Order: sequence, then C-alpha cells, then structure tokens
Amino acid sequence: MKLVVAIIRPERLDAVQAALRERDVYLMTVTDVRGCGRQGGHTEFYRGMEFPVRLLPKIKLEIAVNDAFLEATIEAIVHAARTSATGRIGDGKIFVLPMDDCIRIRTGERGSVAIGP
Repeated sequence: MKLVVAIIRPERLDAVQAALRERDVYLMTVTDVRGCGRQGGHTEFYRGMEFPVRLLPKIKLEIAVNDAFLEATIEAIVHAARTSATGRIGDGKIFVLPMDDCIRIRTGERGSVAIGP
C-alpha cells in the first residue's frame, strides 16, 4: 500500500480526476494549499497598488492505493496535470510514501482490503 501525494495546479483538478476515474481510482482527499518553488511568484495590482504574490495557490491530492494501482495512478496524474506536451515550471510534484496500515472505520477492515480494489 502506498500514499500518493500530488501537488498540482488548481485548474488541472478536473482533468486529473477524470484520468484517475478512467483507471478505477476514485478515493482521494483534496485540499487547497499554497506553496512556492522554482516557479517563484508574480505581482498583482489591487486598487493601483502593487503586491508581490510569493505563495501560489495549488491543490494537494492524497490518494491511498494498493501496489497494483500505483503506476496507473502516477501515470494518470502526470499526463493530466501537465499543462503542455513538455510541461511547464509549476505543473507540480508527486510524492509516493509507504503506508503501513489502513482501517475502514465503518467495517473495521484493515490493510489493502480497506482501500478498495
């Protein structure tokens, strides 16, 4: 079992969800986050004043998968979150973490059975 954590652009969320559904990956937690990296920031103007924006809005996906679904999940996220054929700085990152256990609260099932197919 693995925990896939992906940081993506907010506008790519629908495409990523659709790509994951095509691969039978439905369970995920989505969080609005802010972050910075090589993309840096940008400057916005509000009422004639200039404001630097250093932390950019992003979406964080947390997806628990069985080992059999890991590569399909990564592939779906990479292809759907990429903004062009070669990608651009700021498209995001994927982290894969080991997951020791999972418990379905409703039934008490543990391990890969609790995640799903």
